[in-house]
Amino acid sequence: MAELVKVRRLSDEEGQRLLRIVRRGEPKATKTVIRYRRAMVVLASASGNTVPAIARLVAADEDTVREVIHRFNEVGMKALDPRWAGGRPRRISAEDEEFLVATATTRPEKLGCPFTHWSLRKLVGYLADNAVRVLPIGRERARRLLADHDVTFQRTKTWKESPDPERDAKLARIEAALEQHPDRTFAFDEFGPLACLPTPGSCWAPAGRPQRLPANYHKTAGVRQFHGCYAVAEDRLWGVVRARKGAVNTLAALRTIRAARPDGDPIYVILDNLSAHKGPAIRAWATRRHVELCFTPTYASWANPIEAHFGPLRSFVLTNSTYPNQVVLTRALHAHLRWRNAHTRHPDVLAAERRERARIRSEHHRRWGQPQQQTAA
Repeated sequence: MAELVKVRRLSDEEGQRLLRIVRRGEPKATKTVIRYRRAMVVLASASGNTVPAIARLVAADEDTVREVIHRFNEVGMKALDPRWAGGRPRRISAEDEEFLVATATTRPEKLGCPFTHWSLRKLVGYLADNAVRVLPIGRERARRLLADHDVTFQRTKTWKESPDPERDAKLARIEAALEQHPDRTFAFDEFGPLACLPTPGSCWAPAGRPQRLPANYHKTAGVRQFHGCYAVAEDRLWGVVRARKGAVNTLAALRTIRAARPDGDPIYVILDNLSAHKGPAIRAWATRRHVELCFTPTYASWANPIEAHFGPLRSFVLTNSTYPNQVVLTRALHAHLRWRNAHTRHPDVLAAERRERARIRSEHHRRWGQPQQQTAA
């Protein structure tokens, strides 16, 4: 009677490694799935299971199980790694791949198919039966080829184009104010809503021990709006927290901007088309005080210079935070503004730094460039 096929006695290290692979698993890549199945075969055989029982466990042929066991008895843990063979000749040409990518990135309606997007099943079905180029291919192969060409299944995003009939004129006026009168140009907008609730974020922490934020089930602090003002030339940001948006609060913010240039000469304020920004009282006050309101086009608030400076406020004040009430949040916000304005660099300082770098470069060329030229001569 033939001797039963069984794996040799495992060492402690081998047993622990096999148990770790089988219990914890590994990322479901092709190579790691093969390692997982082979580890199950070896571990099952070492624990006394017969070849037929192991074959049923891993849903494989009995000869495959015997081959894995014999291979493990010969080379040990290396038997878990797959040995890729040459395989059959390539059946999909480069032209087929181009046709696959072009079809997947084309909306189905343009190809006469009655759906809004491709699924792998529908894409493969169309490739196998079309009038342009017949390409019989499996779903998994199609997915891998698309991934090789950086084509993945993604969520659709929307975008808005400004329908403002004065879009170009408004953008031109804003650009003119920024280029011709930067020292007298300001920006205004609201930032919010500011709510007192735990906001996740990111920070440095020991590996596997992230910081935790307490949960907040009762949001009784309400919300606030930060009315921000930005001086373009000085790179200075200031503002105040209000309970809500409104024409009264907008006018108060514009008064602080006018107070920054009390000489009475014209100033320019860039702001969006919110109704609270352009009421009759605000327009009349702006006319009397020589304040030109430069409104951004509809759906084009990106043209407001202050928008880019709200990002750090959200990143360093709101994210990774949990404030008990609005008073604490407001104090943290103003503390960050004080730090920001104290660490900003004036344009004169930037110009001086550029001149210093240019002087250092010229000095370097004078010292080291001339000897090289003499040597070459």
